[in-house]
Amino acid sequence: MNVVARPQLRWPAWFAYRPQASVETLILLASVFFAAFANNAFWRAVSAAGAIGTAHGAWVAVCMFVALVAITALLLGVLLNRWTVKPLLTVLLLVTAAAAHFMSQYGVYLDTGMIRNVLQSDGKESGELLSVGLLLPVVLFGILPALLLWRVKLVLRPLGRALLIRAGLLLGSLLIAGLAILGSFQDISALMRNHKEIRHLATPANYLVSLARVALDDSASRVRGRAPIGTDARMAARPAASKPRLLVIVVGETVRAQNWGLNGYQRQTTPELARIAPINFPDTTACGSSTEVSVPCMFSPYGRENYDKDKIQGSESLLNVLEYAGIQTLWRDNQTGCKNVCKGLPFESFEHDTDPAFCDAERCFDEVMLRGLRERIDAKPGDAVVVLHQLGNHGPSYFRRYPQRLRRYTPTCDTNELGRCSREEIVNAYDNAILATDEFLARTIRYLAQDSSRDTAMIYLSDHGESLGENGLYLHGVPYAIAPKTQTKVPMVMWFSPGFSSARGLDTQCLRNESARPASQDNLFHSVLGLMQVETSVYQKRLDLFAPCTRGATANG
Repeated sequence: MNVVARPQLRWPAWFAYRPQASVETLILLASVFFAAFANNAFWRAVSAAGAIGTAHGAWVAVCMFVALVAITALLLGVLLNRWTVKPLLTVLLLVTAAAAHFMSQYGVYLDTGMIRNVLQSDGKESGELLSVGLLLPVVLFGILPALLLWRVKLVLRPLGRALLIRAGLLLGSLLIAGLAILGSFQDISALMRNHKEIRHLATPANYLVSLARVALDDSASRVRGRAPIGTDARMAARPAASKPRLLVIVVGETVRAQNWGLNGYQRQTTPELARIAPINFPDTTACGSSTEVSVPCMFSPYGRENYDKDKIQGSESLLNVLEYAGIQTLWRDNQTGCKNVCKGLPFESFEHDTDPAFCDAERCFDEVMLRGLRERIDAKPGDAVVVLHQLGNHGPSYFRRYPQRLRRYTPTCDTNELGRCSREEIVNAYDNAILATDEFLARTIRYLAQDSSRDTAMIYLSDHGESLGENGLYLHGVPYAIAPKTQTKVPMVMWFSPGFSSARGLDTQCLRNESARPASQDNLFHSVLGLMQVETSVYQKRLDLFAPCTRGATANG
């Protein structure tokens, strides 16, 4: 019997080829790759700033490119070694590809505030940022380079020689970066002095440095703890027959003042509130351009006026002061938490609720936070302050923030890929989402008005605004120094039951007149203390919006 030999399968020679490279070579190659292919947003910002539009612009661009490569090599030289180079560089390739996409598409800056937002996002929030448009850049600039990386055979050296070469790489990178900057020092220094925010676009250095800062800050905070404030707080005396008070603070999400119907917007996006006619503050400024900054800031006594991130994050909040005074507090959340504002205090999350009356498989509408609220408050007698933290207009999936019956403005952007939609479609979806906030606030007011056992009030204040394509910017989180007003101007409204106004001696007409004056999130802390008649050394009357309009003033009135 003759056995026929099967032809042996031969792979092409190029497929079997595995190049060899040292860790330092991979670091240099990766640094050049990142500078060339992951920094479109950086180079666009440099060009827009006019740094490379001069007669010697080409030389400036070369110097900046060399400096960017050298700085990246310096960072990678600290992070990577023979054991971590492949897995860690793979992660960096994938993350950098995604980061570059989001920076280019939405105009975001990866500073420490944005990195904190990213780290505190949950699966649902992160999932809304995933799209088909993200696939191509991740494949081209993340997955394919990573596959090539794993084909490389590492050249290993004796430990002593490896340390010597690594030291040479680090020192050489530092020297080259310095020489490149000096080569066009006047142009580069002017750029960085006048446009400091551009450094938050240099990838991957931006998120690596910001990530390190966040880790160091969090570590220091854990060691330091939160400093008590307002421990001397006490309630001012009231007549024995006084009803207990209930104040609801609604913290809005991503609603900008420019699209707020009560502010004179061309569309009436607040028809329900317009019928109720609450007190509207049309000129209100946020403390930050992101939730991570604004929410802790508005509940802090320090605010934007004397902004100190470490002091704000390292101190207790308004809610702690209220608790010291004997006022029960409750934070109800339909988002990703209270950003430490309610740490150690009563907290309820509705983010993963499954009530079919308010929720679908993705998210719950904000009305879910009103469910069972009266029973929860009545379980403990006395005054109460409740915070309702909305999902609101959280982007980019604005179309998911309202029921179909509120799809009033059409056509709408029905995808999380804003780049696929016209600006008209984006604005329509965003405005429909404001209609949902309008309904929620009106329902909250009606809910409070029906409570005959308490004197009730509501304060609504959005955390920050949103860019909807103006000047190529989308979403929010631009560094505050350069953030457009679309991200820093927010709506604020107030409502008081007749019993609350009367018992507190509040002249609501006076307050309507005062509402035309500029206000800010700095006012919230002191205004709430004044409104609830809490006497404490941390209260500042000049920041209390109610102080000029309160009759029969007490120590805080």
